[in-house]
Amino acid sequence: MNYFELFGIPVSLQPDKAVLANKYFELQKQHHPDFYTQAGEAEQIAALEKSSLVNKALKVLQQPDQTIQYVLYLKGLLTENEKYQLPPGFLMDMMELNEKLTDEDPETFKQEVEVLEMDLYDEVKEMIETYNDATITTGHLLKIKEYYFKIKYLQRILDRIDD
Repeated sequence: MNYFELFGIPVSLQPDKAVLANKYFELQKQHHPDFYTQAGEAEQIAALEKSSLVNKALKVLQQPDQTIQYVLYLKGLLTENEKYQLPPGFLMDMMELNEKLTDEDPETFKQEVEVLEMDLYDEVKEMIETYNDATITTGHLLKIKEYYFKIKYLQRILDRIDD
């Protein structure tokens, strides 16, 4: 059972946070281990596992980047520890950005990266915001995958500022 099935919601790249919260509390009422203290050992273990799965699913579905990663994984378009090859033009832009990292004020640099992130998002915004599992094409999902890896790359650059 995938996380969307567990929560009884359609596959989406932007699950409704209010719906997630309501479903989470509903599922925790059903499966929280504290409600199974008088049950047999097998039921207690099953409740603990289900409760743990609900917690993990909520954590993933509340984070946009993790949700994208999870959907790509569900669709068989992403593997664990995948080494994705980003386009050479993007990598050249990142080399230039890395050079600016040492020369610019950190806040100015962060603002520049945020603008770049927004530009990247604009390229996939419609696909993400109107995602329909029944009609999305593999080509669209591959564009979203590229976006995911580009954003991940930018995040690593930003993380270096905070170090």
